[in-house]
Amino acid sequence: MADIPKKILLVEDEPLLANLLKQRLEKENFEVSPVHDGEEALNFLKTNKPDLILLDIILPKISGFELMEKLKDDPSVQSAPIVIVSNLGQESDIEKGQVLGAIGYFVKAKLSIEELVGQIKDFLSKA
Repeated sequence: MADIPKKILLVEDEPLLANLLKQRLEKENFEVSPVHDGEEALNFLKTNKPDLILLDIILPKISGFELMEKLKDDPSVQSAPIVIVSNLGQESDIEKGQVLGAIGYFVKAKLSIEELVGQIKDFLSKA
């Protein structure tokens, strides 16, 4: 019996990066649902429960931080462990992400796709 693929909600508004991440994660047998803004992510989470949320912070409509606040405030919305992948690398942003419950925070410029995929596999193997 094959393992059921882990589901990842990918919240990323940059099409090139979203596509790259989706393809790379699917190669690792993850089921990836890409959405392009915080509002789409919120709607997705009303009916789906991913194993992990990969979240950008700077997004159209609802930012990643706002989305995390909404998930905290609304128990009816399915949540999952959140890993932030953002261009925001300030200490204050990282702290805010942790306060809001992120289990990981990665700065895009400091991380290759391969390293990120390794980290994601690591988080999901512990889950």
